[in-house]
Amino acid sequence: MLDEITVEQAVRELRPDFAVLAITAEGLTNGPSDDTSAEWLSLSGERAAGAQEHPHVIAWREAYQAFGAKPKRTRPSVDALIRRADSLPTINKVVDAYNAVSVEYVLPIGGEDLDGYRGAARLARATGDEPFDVIADGEPAVEHPAPGEVVWRDDQGVTCRRWNWRQCVRTRVTEDTKNVLFLLERLEPYSLDRLREAGDDLAARLRVISPDVRIQSRLIGW
Repeated sequence: MLDEITVEQAVRELRPDFAVLAITAEGLTNGPSDDTSAEWLSLSGERAAGAQEHPHVIAWREAYQAFGAKPKRTRPSVDALIRRADSLPTINKVVDAYNAVSVEYVLPIGGEDLDGYRGAARLARATGDEPFDVIADGEPAVEHPAPGEVVWRDDQGVTCRRWNWRQCVRTRVTEDTKNVLFLLERLEPYSLDRLREAGDDLAARLRVISPDVRIQSRLIGW
């Protein structure tokens, strides 16, 4: 899976400084949030004071503007999380772990259920006709990205819109998820060393949740 992940040239032309640390974690035993995962969120929130104007957050806002998104209306994931840092919601152990790392390291991180994928993950600029499955008014629905929007996708459709803004239903991480693809996304001036540190921290937390988890990683785009 990791060897097949690609970043299309159109995205590289938009942001040549983009890099993603892709991590697979297989054999996870996820479950409801617990005291440990709740504490991770609480501590990361405490450390996020003032991070709304962190250079990495600003870089992501600029990236959104470059492909036509309005970052005040549809915020980059790390921007949205940091704005809720004093009351981060618990979801499940694995999601809590990567949300805590995202806030603490001021870094967009996506988590995708590998078993929901159809083909390899790739970062592309949308044509506008790709399906994106959501829940609307309590019912399954299909939306479509705007033409030129930066999206993560597979052979079936869009898995995450506006780079890292909103995930589809098909690949979201639930309490029953066993195998996950994590995407840790970086723009300059964020250092690659700091990106790797965040990946190591996430791996350590996943091993607390599931000591026998099998973890692999690959740096893409640099």
